[in-house]
Amino acid sequence: MKKTLLVLLTLATYSFSLAQGLKVPSTSTTQNIKQEFGLGSIELSYSRPSMKGRSIFGDLVPYGAIWRTGANGATTLTFSEDVIIGGTKVAAGKYGLLTIPGGYEWTIIITKQLDVTSPAAYKQDMDVVRLTATANSLPFSIETFMISFDKVKNNSIEMMLIWDQTAVSFSIKQDVDTKIMGQIDNLMNADNRPYFNAAMYYMDNGKDLTKASLWFDKAIELTPNAFWMWHQKAKCLALQGKKADAKAAALKSIDLAKAAQNSDYVALNEKLIAGLK
Repeated sequence: MKKTLLVLLTLATYSFSLAQGLKVPSTSTTQNIKQEFGLGSIELSYSRPSMKGRSIFGDLVPYGAIWRTGANGATTLTFSEDVIIGGTKVAAGKYGLLTIPGGYEWTIIITKQLDVTSPAAYKQDMDVVRLTATANSLPFSIETFMISFDKVKNNSIEMMLIWDQTAVSFSIKQDVDTKIMGQIDNLMNADNRPYFNAAMYYMDNGKDLTKASLWFDKAIELTPNAFWMWHQKAKCLALQGKKADAKAAALKSIDLAKAAQNSDYVALNEKLIAGLK
């Protein structure tokens, strides 16, 4: 009897050891995303559950209750720069992302808590931001929960939460312009002045085009054979309505681009010239 018990105990221990050493795929895989945004980045970490034939919102994920916005561990966001969400300034740092799903509206919560995996662990006094977002219905179904970034611009980006036939998004903003204008003001008083980049920023963001043209000229003085700079100068002149000067700059860019065997810029300048007529 003792011998039989010893054998059974040995087999049980062996089986437990095998089970402990068994590695299987996660049922809800973790995804880490690093998205460049403005002058910094946003890092997202979350787990992705799948539908697997289940009814999701209002059932598996109840309406009106705190959801960790994923599976397994807490969902987190890390901002390398200060951002603005729902009109509230959020300092650079790491935060938890929670939601309260609803049939037509969701509550989005940015919290100081980094470990909320159940409604009981949530503390509302740790909220940094609370805002509402519309729940949009999709004409198709998404099997695996996903969070993505969309509509990426210099000073704003959309975060999208999508699962089953529901999509929810909210905007994250950054005051990029104030920072860049400050950099330009400082660097233009230094020895190595970023004429070309400053001119491009002014032109692309609807600022003083006369100053942008002057900076393009300064950049070209330093690099006279830069066909791409001549092309951007032509675009800037065209925006000012100076068609003859724009055409002359574009033709100069074509000559330099041909000499450099760059057909792309030849085509770009020909298109620009055609648009001046």
